[in-house]
Amino acid sequence: MPNNRAASSSVHVPRGLAGVVVTDTALGDVRGLEGFYHYRQYSAVELARTRGFEDVWHLMVHGVLPDAAQRSAFAARTAELRRLPGDVRAALPAVAAASGRSGPLSGLRTALSLLGASLGFRPVYDIGTDRRREDAIAAAAAVPTLLTALYRLARGQEPVEPREDLPHAANYLYMLTGSEPDTARARAVEQYLIATIDHGFNASTFTARVIASTGADVAAALVGAVGALSGPLHGGAPSRALDALDAIGTPDRIDAWIRERVLAGDRIMGFGHPVYRTEDPRSRMLRDIAKQFGGPLVDFAVEVEHRVEAVLAELKPGRELHTNVEFYAGVVMELCGLPREMFTPTFATARVVGWSANILEQAEDSKIIRPAARYVGPVPPVAVPAVA
Repeated sequence: MPNNRAASSSVHVPRGLAGVVVTDTALGDVRGLEGFYHYRQYSAVELARTRGFEDVWHLMVHGVLPDAAQRSAFAARTAELRRLPGDVRAALPAVAAASGRSGPLSGLRTALSLLGASLGFRPVYDIGTDRRREDAIAAAAAVPTLLTALYRLARGQEPVEPREDLPHAANYLYMLTGSEPDTARARAVEQYLIATIDHGFNASTFTARVIASTGADVAAALVGAVGALSGPLHGGAPSRALDALDAIGTPDRIDAWIRERVLAGDRIMGFGHPVYRTEDPRSRMLRDIAKQFGGPLVDFAVEVEHRVEAVLAELKPGRELHTNVEFYAGVVMELCGLPREMFTPTFATARVVGWSANILEQAEDSKIIRPAARYVGPVPPVAVPAVA
């Protein structure tokens, strides 16, 4: 009878664990063939269209949509937690200076570690459900403050203190720019944030859960998730999608640019998704939001989207390739005045809520995530050569 290690190493799994079910979750799912995803039992897109960010945050960490009293209490609590401890605030100029070239997402890794230490986060293995939830909410509430402070400090500007009277998205824009945003832009960013809170077992979410499975503290798991998100194949595409629009430049250059990329086998940023085989529902919603603003950028983006699909249908018949969330996310964030270097950090201000919910769920399972690898090197054992 083979031992467990030998047996597990003989099991074939796809590269990257694509499609492999690793656990059960009650937080949501992505149904790629249908072009649908949900948070708990609700359509994520419907939540983005009809609810505020704090409502969906409450849903993810408490399991239910709040009533009026719960909404008010949760909004007040999370707004209060936006303010940073004094020792963390004092350290941010040095963090911003050290991570200036890499950007605020790089600095966030250090800042989150410091925040967890300052707030006394303990391993989730050693604390109860309520304390875990408190830590998760505190960390998620502080992330927008950390990111905007790091961004401004790196540019020689003073951080803008959070305001407790503003909703989550409006306060984020206020801390970033120093000006209170208009209602339309604040709502557009809020809808984007809601739509990107969670999205299945992507690389950063899985990373957070692996770390949580070791019993580590909430900050440690979030730092790992941020590290995974920083990779350009995961969270770095919104600005790159806009860079592609800039590279095309004018409508008369669209087809030639697309043909050159397709024939060269290059990836077209903002198109394609590893799960969806139909239109990304997040892209559809964000396209509608962009069209509400209108203007040359929106018209150009819509035309590029149509021509990419048409050229692909001609050159690669049978290959489905549609815009993903990053394509119109970049357009919406540009229209709302966010600098491109803050596109992925803005994504992180939403996804930290999803990471937190996944950390809390994983912490209820005492089993550590420990997969096996298939060894493909030289056949052992080989005698160790004698020292000359």
